[in-house]
Amino acid sequence: MKIAKFDCFPVRVPYRQNEQSSVVNTAGVSAVIVRLETDDGLVGWGEADTAADTASIEAALRSAAPFVVGSDPWCGEQTFDRVLVEGRWRYQAMTASLAFAAIDMAMLDICGKAAGQPVHRLLGGARRETVDYFDYLSWGTPDELAVQCREGVERGYTVFYLKVGKDRAREEAMLEAIRSTIGPARRLRIDANQSWTLPEAERILRDWHRRFDIDFAEAPVPIEPIEQMQTLAARVDTPLCVNEGPWGEAEALRLILARVAPYLCFSPCYVGTMRRFLMLCRTADRLGQVVCKHTWGELGLTAAAGQHAMLAAPADCLGHQQTAQYLADDIVKTPVPIMTGPRWGLIDGIGLGVEVDEDKVRRYHEDYKRLGEYARVRPRA
Repeated sequence: MKIAKFDCFPVRVPYRQNEQSSVVNTAGVSAVIVRLETDDGLVGWGEADTAADTASIEAALRSAAPFVVGSDPWCGEQTFDRVLVEGRWRYQAMTASLAFAAIDMAMLDICGKAAGQPVHRLLGGARRETVDYFDYLSWGTPDELAVQCREGVERGYTVFYLKVGKDRAREEAMLEAIRSTIGPARRLRIDANQSWTLPEAERILRDWHRRFDIDFAEAPVPIEPIEQMQTLAARVDTPLCVNEGPWGEAEALRLILARVAPYLCFSPCYVGTMRRFLMLCRTADRLGQVVCKHTWGELGLTAAAGQHAMLAAPADCLGHQQTAQYLADDIVKTPVPIMTGPRWGLIDGIGLGVEVDEDKVRRYHEDYKRLGEYARVRPRA
């Protein structure tokens, strides 16, 4: 069995409401959908999440096509190494990982279909029956945050997440509304996207941990040099989480071995393949660290791939990241469970276990060609 055809389609899929935070203001997801077909007619689907620019991910995917066509889908690790070395993408490793994660996803989808098994079984099997996801809160007035939190509590969320780092007074008003609405038992997490200096982070986290009982603070200070996070961890009671930083397999391993923080937030798209991601998850687990699956905007394919990965991961974490709750539509025929609630169970279908709606892929690809990608940030005043 060999890969005979390779196609990719940039798409833009709308949200039902804007994703708004201290650093993001976007009306939907821009991604690149990958379709692989084997010489015996099996089709696998993948999704490349994008960071700064969708066109660059599409270009990286197309440059990888000569290494993929003619390859064995069971040998995805070997193919990725060829892309990195022979294709020279190791010099742009993060872009390569974002792009190849979609190829790896599609190859695993094919292998699962060939074997008649869900992807999580190809990754060693499920270690749990359900995975829990957070409620991603959108910026607004305290009253609006209270409404969001009441809805989240009704849907069963136990972890709530807010981006911070730009306007302390406004953020404190939102945090007060959140904590007073969700009560003392549910978890409240914040993400500063490396916005604070070390003295600011120390001062703010000491105050907020006492007032709001912060479950963990993601990326409070710049990750480089890593001594900043290590120093902060020694000075505050709030557990810290590394997010920006593990840009590739070597960087993720460096941060894990340095024990920079007790939580690590990343995903297969950081390192290119699900097997590499799970290897790093196991390494982190052996060193006493907890992995929280990351997202920066995804459709049903990436959400399903992440679910398979977290079913197979060695340790579980409440409140993995998701943006499915914002989606007005998707490219898969059946909505993924986390569009409406915090929990997703075993995926029993073969391959990725989700069915792609090819009409919607074509429709949202035409929208991308006509309108371009979604802007991710609010324009300057």
